[in-house]
Amino acid sequence: MKKIFTLFALLASVAMISLEANAQGCVAIRPFGGCSGNASGAILGKGQFQAGANYRYFQSFRHFKSDTEQKERLENHTEVINDAHSLDLGLSYGVSHRLSVSANLPLIYYDRSSLYEHYGNSKTANPEQKRFHTGAQGIGDLRLSGAYWLMDPAKSPNRNLAVGLGIKLPTGDENVQDEFHRRKSTDGTDSVITKAVDQSIQLGDGGVGISLELQGYTQLFSRGALYINGFYMSNPRETNNTVNRVLNANSTSVDSITAFHSVADQFVVRLGLNYGLLPKQGLAVGLGVRAEGIPAKDLVGGSKGFRRPGFIISVEPGVAIQRGNFIFTANVPYALYRKRTRSVADIAGGNDANGIPRNGDAAFADYAINAGVAYRFGGRKMNHEEMGKMPVFNDVNKK
Repeated sequence: MKKIFTLFALLASVAMISLEANAQGCVAIRPFGGCSGNASGAILGKGQFQAGANYRYFQSFRHFKSDTEQKERLENHTEVINDAHSLDLGLSYGVSHRLSVSANLPLIYYDRSSLYEHYGNSKTANPEQKRFHTGAQGIGDLRLSGAYWLMDPAKSPNRNLAVGLGIKLPTGDENVQDEFHRRKSTDGTDSVITKAVDQSIQLGDGGVGISLELQGYTQLFSRGALYINGFYMSNPRETNNTVNRVLNANSTSVDSITAFHSVADQFVVRLGLNYGLLPKQGLAVGLGVRAEGIPAKDLVGGSKGFRRPGFIISVEPGVAIQRGNFIFTANVPYALYRKRTRSVADIAGGNDANGIPRNGDAAFADYAINAGVAYRFGGRKMNHEEMGKMPVFNDVNKK
């Protein structure tokens, strides 16, 4: 009996692998944990702690307008390349075996290289096609959250649904500055100016956000469980103080919309199947679909400011291994569909000279790499009957 419920504990943990919101490229999804193995969604015993770290990496370089890839950007070597590394640190505490609270703080390293932000993409402005780098390093936005399982895990070990509520605090710098290169048209010499880096590599967004989470799982067959996770972050603040465009007397109404960076909502949804491949060895695997993105308009508050709305749909294989008090997880979302949707500024700009609705572009990644580790400790010793009923890590409860 204990092996069966240890299996479903592992399956539930695979379901919690990295519902971490993160940038997918120029669509600036902020990195912070949510419903991951080290976040508020974990099933913890009363008084238990779970400490964890989740690392994520991706490189975005494929440009899309709507859902059409601009392949010429790669052919002409004018693509923007974002390399993103983040380490999300989390600590959760079981107030009871149904209610848990968590804190998550990301450590971030961004590097961005481009032509257009410096000398320019054209060979007239940039004869040698020089590429320069900007970057941002530091902490991201802190998130505090809580989650509650609607059914008692002791009475419903094979299926459950949790609801979560969180607050995101603007601890990450939303106005990181770096050096940008300019080429003098007279003699071709280099000069440097300092200004805000692109929105996609800012450490924070400057707003206080409210997040709503749902996650659940249900047994479908022996060793198999269906999981679903959902996360929506509402950012009521419209714009922050980061200057995107300096206005002058000739500025258009579109320019006035994008003068500052937008503080945008964001979302993540996951659905899939987990399978206990080798229960005795503590090995489970999963396969699902993941969608994440930035809406063009916020649920609450205004939607002006510079933003690149869009979304990415990925297939998401994952694996989890339990060893005593530790659980190791990894998954690799691989892009199936990418779309840069029209922003408020795009819509205000109307049609271009060819009568086609304006639609800005954004760079997306092909895949992301997630790897995490969590360690569970503390809490009261559970008796044999409780260990048989609750889908928690049984080895952790052995004192």
